[in-house]
Amino acid sequence: MNKTVLITGASAGLGKGAAELFQSKGWNVIATMRKPEVETTLTTLDNVLVTRLDVLDTASIDNAVQEGIRKFGRIDVLVNNAGYGAYGPLESFSRERIIRQFNTNVIGLLDVTKALLPHFRTNKSGIIINISSIGGKITFPLGSLYHGTKFAVEGISESLSYEVEQFGGKVKIVEPGAIATDFVSRSFDFSNDESLVEYQGLVGKLMETTTAMYQGAPNGRQIAEVIYEAATDGTNQLRYTAGEDAKVIIANRKQLDDEAFIGGIKAQLGL
Repeated sequence: MNKTVLITGASAGLGKGAAELFQSKGWNVIATMRKPEVETTLTTLDNVLVTRLDVLDTASIDNAVQEGIRKFGRIDVLVNNAGYGAYGPLESFSRERIIRQFNTNVIGLLDVTKALLPHFRTNKSGIIINISSIGGKITFPLGSLYHGTKFAVEGISESLSYEVEQFGGKVKIVEPGAIATDFVSRSFDFSNDESLVEYQGLVGKLMETTTAMYQGAPNGRQIAEVIYEAATDGTNQLRYTAGEDAKVIIANRKQLDDEAFIGGIKAQLGL
């Protein structure tokens, strides 16, 4: 019997790449997104269910999970991929945008996970793969909201791993670096208020560096290979660093103290 994976945020980028990869490996795929009616590629593939799931809408989460179980019988792996990055001076963000960032990247992830846990407990198995980021291990300037959510994902995942182990489940964390997708244009919520003059030099440096980071970065399919490894390697490994840039950055973070590492980030930005 083919295994089944449910992937959130599968309309583009890493989520779509993962959906296509799992399908090519013979898996059943529940590819979820906010607007399934505009999807044209995944709907043509065998053993792929394209359905609506908005992590901010708990009814849509429950419906997607139940629809997937009805179609394929069971779900073996959950990939919590949906999310976006809010960057900019904290002062420039409205409270509503702050809440949206945490609701999407953290509360939404928890809601989707909770919707699958009873099914995984019944099956006495199940793998939860949470897409974090190098931004869950290190920080860049102006990312207090985004990094706050990804640091939260790291802590949630590590602690949850103790719980799901009690019934035979596993939690995995995938930590990509830059990915050559439309993240900057599509999943990047940048806020700035030019009247906050003290921050404008930092804003300019960050935007220059961000553009450079994504040039030559691995594509979503390459990072999806790491997600597939996490789902199928049969180990209890918790963290998977994805991409050569991520490996270098995280290795440096482990070796350097705060002052040295943060000094290196400032030097890169020309601060």
